[in-house]
Amino acid sequence: MLVNLYQGVFGWLERVTEGWFLGLSARFLFAGVLFMYFWNSALTKFGDGALGFLFPSTGAYAQILPHITEAAGYDISQISFFPYGLIVLLGTWGEVIIPVLIVVGLFTRAASIGFIGFVIVMSIVDVVGHGVDMPTIGALFDRHPSALIFDQRALWIFLATVLVIRGPGVFSLDWVLGKWFGIHHETGISDTKSHA
Repeated sequence: MLVNLYQGVFGWLERVTEGWFLGLSARFLFAGVLFMYFWNSALTKFGDGALGFLFPSTGAYAQILPHITEAAGYDISQISFFPYGLIVLLGTWGEVIIPVLIVVGLFTRAASIGFIGFVIVMSIVDVVGHGVDMPTIGALFDRHPSALIFDQRALWIFLATVLVIRGPGVFSLDWVLGKWFGIHHETGISDTKSHA
C-alpha cells in the first residue's frame, strides 16, 4: 500500500508538471541568480558612447585576453582585430545576448549550449589567464561547496543542461513560436497531419 501511495503521489506530481515546470523553473532561477551578474559584467566591457557596444573597452580585453593585453602594455590599439579583437567583441556580445535569450525563452536550447561553452571558456581563462588560486578553483567531492569554478559553475552548467534537454517550457517565446508554426513541443513533431 505504501509503494502504491508513493508511486501515485509522485506519478501525479510528474504528470502535472510535465512540459512546463522544469523549463520555467530553470529560466526563473537563471534570471534571478545569473542574469544580472552577466549583464553587469558585459556592461563593464563596453567602450564609451552610444556605439560602445561596437568597441570593447580595455577592461574587456584585459578580462578576456589577459596575457595578450598585458603584453601590449594595455594599449588595445596594438592588438590586431583578427582574431583577438573579434574574440573580445563576440565574447562581449555573447555575454549580453545569450542570457537575454535564455530568460525570454527564445532559441533556448541553442542559447543554453552557447552558455555552457561560454562558462567553460570563462573558467579556462580564469584559471590559465588570471591564475586564480586553488580555493577559488575548488574540487569536486571535497567538503567545501562554495568554490567559484568547480562548485558554482558546475551548477550553472547543470541549470543550462536542463534547458538543453527539457526546453524552456510553455511560458516562453519558443513555445509561442512553436504554436505559430504548429510544432508539438514534447516531441518536436508537427501538429499537422500528413495527407500521404
